[in-house]
Amino acid sequence: MANATPSPPPDGRRVRAALLHKVCGDDDMFALGSAVARVVQMSTSDDQGTHDLAHYVLSDVALTQRVLRLANTVRYRTAAGTAVTTVSRAISLLGFDNVRTVALAMLLVDALASSDHAYSVRVELEASLCASLVGREMARHSFYQGAEEASIGALFKNLGALLVASHEHDRYREIQALLGTGKHTPAQAAQMILGCSLDALSEAVLGEWKIPDVIVRAQRPLDPGALKVAVNRGEWMRQVASFSLEVARLMAKTATPSDTPEAQALLARYGTALNLGAAELDELFESVAFEMTSLLQSMNLQPVPRRAPDEDKNGLPNVLLLATLGGGKEEEQGAYPSGKPKNARDLLLAGVQDVTQMRASGQHKVNDVVMAVLETLYTALGFRFATVVLKDVRAGQYRARASFGLGATRVQDGFAFPLAPAGGEKGGRDLFHLAMENDADLMISDARSAKIRALLPAWHKALLPDAQSFIVLPLVVGKVQLGLFYADRTELAPEGVPADETALIKALKGQVLAALAP
Repeated sequence: MANATPSPPPDGRRVRAALLHKVCGDDDMFALGSAVARVVQMSTSDDQGTHDLAHYVLSDVALTQRVLRLANTVRYRTAAGTAVTTVSRAISLLGFDNVRTVALAMLLVDALASSDHAYSVRVELEASLCASLVGREMARHSFYQGAEEASIGALFKNLGALLVASHEHDRYREIQALLGTGKHTPAQAAQMILGCSLDALSEAVLGEWKIPDVIVRAQRPLDPGALKVAVNRGEWMRQVASFSLEVARLMAKTATPSDTPEAQALLARYGTALNLGAAELDELFESVAFEMTSLLQSMNLQPVPRRAPDEDKNGLPNVLLLATLGGGKEEEQGAYPSGKPKNARDLLLAGVQDVTQMRASGQHKVNDVVMAVLETLYTALGFRFATVVLKDVRAGQYRARASFGLGATRVQDGFAFPLAPAGGEKGGRDLFHLAMENDADLMISDARSAKIRALLPAWHKALLPDAQSFIVLPLVVGKVQLGLFYADRTELAPEGVPADETALIKALKGQVLAALAP
């Protein structure tokens, strides 16, 4: 019979072991785990965490486009008033945790979208994305410190099903067939086929990836029946992760989840523990549905059609389904041989508007403004490396504090020079000290020139020997030299910087100086 219940494998534990070996031993999955761990461990507690996240997003063109699309969807664009053109501004607008969760979701999408079983993977990906949004909504109403991690715990609650769909699709179909009989819970079905529950698989994989324990423990199943109020944050995160995935599954089944017996069952099980009534649950459904639409739009995804997993072979060919997952590449603007975009003026103007609005809102720290300007210079002018250098009086030097670009961390560590020129006050002035002493913005289109080479300090020649063109923008308030912006390319830039672009660059620097002024 076509619908016969599949027979469990003779040794489910061997299936589990083989799957774990495949997931954790595969080079691509190892890289995924390393990237996931890196993003998860980015901290919201200091400015460095925000910089690390912005740098991570900017290192991936597709992810940059997706984050900016999300910041420019109806909800956030209305709040911002003007188009958001920098990742730094997007993080400020969307929130650190929102952008971090989007980055994690994109890691899963990009790593698993090449599966031969596009529809099944897409169903599970959408459940993961939706669950993360439910977790974020629950965190907004929580009094726990660090509650935002609930969105990450919820995102990974479905990791086991996602990996099985991608890597062991035959086993995935067998689990779905068992569930279709109505005689087994998801945990029972997975135990019969895999030798472990999907929750246990998620927990095992996250443990292999060295994800923090509080997120790993959030994958553990809950006791059956009505739940009591959690006694600590870890237990609350377990409740939220489980609740979030159940909500995501329900929302995937029906356009009107409020009017279903499943919604009443959710209230009976989670209502007391999570302080939810019918009104709050309806509001949650509405809010998450809206957020899900914005998130899918930002990724250029259409909502997955509601059909059975055994229809993988019908409808759109896999290659087209996968095309809808990739987000697509934006039409690229032309660039000069140096790498400078030909629409640099428009990009600079958008950055000026972005930063001006940041400062006008009065809700952003000086560091946020500095990072937004640094990012605008880096992207709008097509540099390979860009950094902001600030005075460190205790160390007696100017030192790079934040950077974007190839090898940013390595170069940043070496980008430091003394407060005073090597030859004293009267001699040995190099290009950087001269720029600050004269408060002169320098746009060097050919760093190979003998006269320019003579003014470059030895540390710069050693650290960045291939810099062919660069800019130096001193940060001087009154007569106090605070530091500078520096950015370079590995190609000559004979196109130069026309007057309109120069004015916009000075306007960007002016915003930083205004923010730094006492």
